[in-house]
Amino acid sequence: MRSDLIFGALAHVTNRYTLCQLASKATRKLHKPNTRLQDTTNEVLVRFHHESPEAPVVSAPEAAQIQQRRAA
Repeated sequence: MRSDLIFGALAHVTNRYTLCQLASKATRKLHKPNTRLQDTTNEVLVRFHHESPEAPVVSAPEAAQIQQRRAA
């Protein structure tokens, strides 16, 4: 059910308004043509349940540079 997905996503985002804003932005970016919007929204909420949407994203080249700095 969608309510279970929302409560799971609230583990990382405590403010419901912020959750709605982030979910709508992510749904717009991840939506594929010829798929249901509801399925895309559910997929976004599942992703929010597993990881924080507000966490900074580290790209692969930056992660490789960090690893090289530690090794040197």
